[in-house]
Amino acid sequence: MKKVLFLWLWLCLLSAFVVGQMAPVAADGPRQVLVLRFSGPVTPAMLSYLERGLQRAETMGAEAVVFALDTPGGSVDITRRIVQAIEQSPVPVIVYVSPARAWAASAGTLITLAGHLAAMAPETLIGAASPVSASGEELPETAQAKAEQAVAAMARSLATRRGEAVVRWAAETVTAATASTAEEALAIGAIDVIAPDIRSLLEQLDGAKVMMPDGERVLHLADAEPVDFEPNFFEQFLAVLSNPVVAAILLTLGLNALLYELSAPGGYVAGAIGIIALLLAFYSLGTLEANWAGLAFIVVAFALFAVELKAHSGGILTVAGLVSFVIGTAMLFNTPYYPIPWAAIIGLAAAMGLFVAVALRLVIQTQRQPSVSGDEALRRSQAVARTRLDPDGMVLALGTLWQATAEGGPIEAGSRVVITRREGHHLWVRPAEAEK
Repeated sequence: MKKVLFLWLWLCLLSAFVVGQMAPVAADGPRQVLVLRFSGPVTPAMLSYLERGLQRAETMGAEAVVFALDTPGGSVDITRRIVQAIEQSPVPVIVYVSPARAWAASAGTLITLAGHLAAMAPETLIGAASPVSASGEELPETAQAKAEQAVAAMARSLATRRGEAVVRWAAETVTAATASTAEEALAIGAIDVIAPDIRSLLEQLDGAKVMMPDGERVLHLADAEPVDFEPNFFEQFLAVLSNPVVAAILLTLGLNALLYELSAPGGYVAGAIGIIALLLAFYSLGTLEANWAGLAFIVVAFALFAVELKAHSGGILTVAGLVSFVIGTAMLFNTPYYPIPWAAIIGLAAAMGLFVAVALRLVIQTQRQPSVSGDEALRRSQAVARTRLDPDGMVLALGTLWQATAEGGPIEAGSRVVITRREGHHLWVRPAEAEK
């Protein structure tokens, strides 16, 4: 009976602890605002970070979420999911384009319009939301028209609650790629305030009314405590992979590892590392919406390097492969969200050229060495006496036990010996010291 009572009491305490951890902050406690900060293209890393932040804000009973944003744009599909997450959030979301010199471009414009409230720091920009291809160029005429209409419709829908002037402006950011300063966006009503920092933002928006799924809500932000919310390791890792320089490094590492496996097969470690690096590189390229036409040039470069290791063209194929690699990598990362990382591309091409040269030298040296097998592999190699040889006994050579005969006198067990000749499965040996 006592055990049952103790178990019941323990379960009650555990339940109370769990509920206490999950329950929102009490109404008489200090109000809190959860602050999220993200800089980079619109990728799954941003979506994961925002969704987790909204869940945390709901759990802690936050008064609002401030999403500080600096983005050159990104995937339209990910943008739709981010917009949906903001619209369905039970906690008001304030999208804040910051810090100074930040830009809510392309998809960032739609995310800013999706916020229940919107703000910008001084010297920031918003707009230029025209859809572009993965290469950063305009789409073919028909495809461009379809994409523009779809994105413009989304922009108009998000801007409806801000008035006709903002609806027209939102459409023009898509159809005419117009961009606006913070002051211009405030003048037409596209944002609510201009604030240099989080504290000023909260003070200016104190008492603002927002329409939530459960009705209108008045925000009390003047005395709210900002609480930073950091991305976890997985989100940071995904964000790192969204950098074109990292993608180029992974691509080069993967190709070099596979080339090493081809030049010196049998270890499998280099091949495994190469495959993992290439898979990570392909994920990175997908998040960047890279121009996959450039991948064909990189495949050609890899093929030329592999042929060089087999055919030894005197460096002609290596030079052609490096040219193909540079062209392909430049095309691959000619995206609308990042400038082409020329310094990284040239540096990686030089590293790859050096690697191919070293690998080619090793291959040539290996090919020039005489083939050693059978009796040649045994003769003059060393072994270990497993029994006393007087004169016959057993020795361990090349991982196998052999019958052996000692030349020049008895040999004690454990001594190192040198094989002098072989007949069938029988070896003749002499002490290793005698060979020095």
